[in-house]
Amino acid sequence: MAFDNVRMAVATKETSPRIIMETQADGSIIVRQEGAIPAYPRCITERFMAWAQTHPDQVWMGQRNGTDGWQTLSYAEGRRAIEAVASLLVERGISVERPLLILSGNSIPHAVMALGAQHAGIPSAALAPAYALSGEDRSKLISVVEQLTPGMVFADHAERYLPAISAVLGPDVPLVSLTGVAQDRETIAYDDVLNTAPTAAMQAAHDAVTPDTIAKFLFTSGTTGSPKAVIQTHGMLCANQAMIREAYDFLIHEPPVIIDWAPWNHTASGNKVFNMAIYNGGSYYIDDGRPTTDGIHATIRNLREIAPTWYFNVPVGYQYLLDVLETDETLARTFFSRMRMMMYAGAGMSQAVWDRLQALAERHVEGGVPLVSGLGATETGPFALYHTDKKERPGNVGVPALGVTLKLVPQEDKLEARLKSPSITPGYWRNAPLTSQAFDEDGFYKLGDALRFAVPGDPAGGFLFDGRLAENFKLATGTWVAVGQLRSRLVDALGGLISDAVIAGAERDDLRALLVPNWPRIRELADGLQSLPPEELAVHPVVRSALEQRLSAHAQAATGSAARVVAAMLLKEPLNFDKGEVTDKGSVNQRAVLRERADLAEALYGDDPRVVHAIWKGKR
Repeated sequence: MAFDNVRMAVATKETSPRIIMETQADGSIIVRQEGAIPAYPRCITERFMAWAQTHPDQVWMGQRNGTDGWQTLSYAEGRRAIEAVASLLVERGISVERPLLILSGNSIPHAVMALGAQHAGIPSAALAPAYALSGEDRSKLISVVEQLTPGMVFADHAERYLPAISAVLGPDVPLVSLTGVAQDRETIAYDDVLNTAPTAAMQAAHDAVTPDTIAKFLFTSGTTGSPKAVIQTHGMLCANQAMIREAYDFLIHEPPVIIDWAPWNHTASGNKVFNMAIYNGGSYYIDDGRPTTDGIHATIRNLREIAPTWYFNVPVGYQYLLDVLETDETLARTFFSRMRMMMYAGAGMSQAVWDRLQALAERHVEGGVPLVSGLGATETGPFALYHTDKKERPGNVGVPALGVTLKLVPQEDKLEARLKSPSITPGYWRNAPLTSQAFDEDGFYKLGDALRFAVPGDPAGGFLFDGRLAENFKLATGTWVAVGQLRSRLVDALGGLISDAVIAGAERDDLRALLVPNWPRIRELADGLQSLPPEELAVHPVVRSALEQRLSAHAQAATGSAARVVAAMLLKEPLNFDKGEVTDKGSVNQRAVLRERADLAEALYGDDPRVVHAIWKGKR
């Protein structure tokens, strides 16, 4: 296929960043990139308004309009909508003490409401819709409301959210909605909001915004406890985008075209990807699909029509895409027609998926396409570590971004990662004790992750994720288990039959695992499996035999007890969001699964017939 060699040549930097490493007297290691971040604006909407002035007709955002096409909003149209929302919020007295609560999936109105609030210096907080829609247990939603004390709520379709809104918000909190009316509170139609005329008060509020003004609150997904309101300032968001622009050179040379499904209530899409389009004058198309067996069909339909320059997905999403891209030449040509970079995160990618994706890219683009990852958190903007060069294997999270200082602190046999940069949060809203605990004596944010050198002693080679410190545990022998690294290796060893694993074995003699199945791949093991439900697949002889063979190969290749899983069981019931077993971005919460499924974890060490045992060194 034809492609633009000149544009591909500027996809990434031609020279590698110069990485400086220093070892301090206490044994900690400081790693940073030479240079300084270029100047950046005081707020994201300042950048938006500049594009609306210079490129008014450029598509800012697109959303699927039924099955026939796309509803789009230009930068000029977006400017008018943002100023209308900002004017209404200022008129209604919405403020940092009584911010805007957003209950909605990704949509153009959601984006306009959030940016309208930011434009006036008013924070918003977008929540995972599941907080309000996932049943009678509203404990997470109640916790969020108690922390925020919202002054207004936006719900795209009121009828979906009214039971939760009525249960947790007082009748004095007005509702903005596209459809539906609340009987217990004032309801303002979204179309009426857009008809609000810009006011001098709104302009004064915008002029008063500084880099230290709070732009939004993002709630952590609760993998280590209750959701926490992480402060996101305007300066954080803009500094992070300046870092990204320096890292990804193609953003400087052409406006990005993005099509993305990931939720905006999470930092990866809600901060990095959402703002990346705005900061660089690009176009963001909302993918209404999901990386699931059923949801991937919508994603494929959308990718037939929108060719991205930058693409993100979780590893299982790429796996679903590959099953189609490898056999549909027309779709593959469109997908790669202007691709500059592909990114994965959220879970470890298996070598098998990595190899298939690299081979496909090289078939359609001369020299291939960089397949990259990185490391960050809600508290870091999120962009902190990255790489843009091609790697031989998955797992490398790269080097500190320009402006980021990485501190590696020895902890047992691990190196704990801590970060400092202009895009680090000042703390947690209305929670001084938690804020104090999150930072060390030198002001570094404690990420909670362990890293190791990809090339021993050479920071320029990047770093490998070495597990969450809170997940790691000791065997009965006193040997530490690096859970994150082991999970990645086990997923790789099982060759696509699972998407993740939960490792059990604290204070035990050996390691065992609860496996998160990849049912579509499992059904491909033999004819006749396609129609079987999960409970029958999990115990089918063909499936058990395949698991035993691959688990045995893993056990035989392992170098010690802390790297060897000797038995496993497929989880027939999907992970439960309400119980904290999985986050809104699809990451598995190891500790929550072991807590909520303690009976299954215990069964791994008994004579339960559902357990598959590895055969290694004559043992079983």
